[in-house]
Amino acid sequence: MEATVSKRWLLARLYEPEQTIVDCRFTLGKPQAGRESYEQEHIPGAVYLDLELDLSAPVAEHGGRHPLPDPQVLAARLAKLGIGNDTRIVAYDDESGMNAARLWWLLRYLGHEQVYVLEGGFSAWKAEKYPVTDHQPIRVPSSFVANVQPQMLAGAREVRELSGKLLNTGGEDRVEIGADSRAGAGANSGADSETGSWAGSGGDPSASSPALPVLIDSRAHDRYLGQNETLDPVGGHIPGAVNYFWKDTQNADGSYKSAEQLSEHFAGLDKDREIVVYCGSGVTACPNVLALERAGFKNVRLYAGSWSDWISYEGNPVATGEE
Repeated sequence: MEATVSKRWLLARLYEPEQTIVDCRFTLGKPQAGRESYEQEHIPGAVYLDLELDLSAPVAEHGGRHPLPDPQVLAARLAKLGIGNDTRIVAYDDESGMNAARLWWLLRYLGHEQVYVLEGGFSAWKAEKYPVTDHQPIRVPSSFVANVQPQMLAGAREVRELSGKLLNTGGEDRVEIGADSRAGAGANSGADSETGSWAGSGGDPSASSPALPVLIDSRAHDRYLGQNETLDPVGGHIPGAVNYFWKDTQNADGSYKSAEQLSEHFAGLDKDREIVVYCGSGVTACPNVLALERAGFKNVRLYAGSWSDWISYEGNPVATGEE
């Protein structure tokens, strides 16, 4: 089954007992806005998870602006909401799917595969005159056992090593990308964001295949260039990264492009190469991870701390402009 579901698909299954709908609306800079919107109206049966209180750990010296939550803490929160290991989860937001995709990624990181993102989000649902309510459901607590998938993460040390290797190849391992996607860090998972190793390589990203992993920056192109940076104290990108803006994976109505369209969008990438994706704080990279997997890429990892983590380490290099 696809990672996303349509509004009509959800409407037909709205009250199925094995399903939990999760409202992930959140506005950066207005931390109460998402919950207030949920309390005013939401899809019937939906529970609420807050990007910063539930889907992130407290901000620390490293880990970025939205560090990954501790897996056991998140598992306990899910269980309290009645979400178990057999629950089917449909997530939505009103921010082009970025927060819903964060929950999608987190649940898969905890080993839970039955999780989907609602195409178009809440506004599209409401525009179709589908039902909304202000009633908050009473949930019977369940049991959620986390089965963490560490291979889904790339740590700051790995990304630092990869960045250096990409620059030292003299361009041999760089990616040529189309006109619609211009060329263009530690994961806080309850473990040290500096640790980790490339799959099958014993820590050497060039040992298991002739080509190094591709490093993708998911932010808008001006932020990649180091221009108009308003969220982080330093502008630019990780040296060696290429730029695929996450919103370019979606149609005008907020739905994801088809697998064929996404394959064309990512045509400059080799599907046999490993992909490491980052953004500003590990949130908007998640829609890119979803889109890459939809396009047929099987080895995609998230640098969860992303740019805001990368610049927290003194001495990490910063690139600006085109590469």
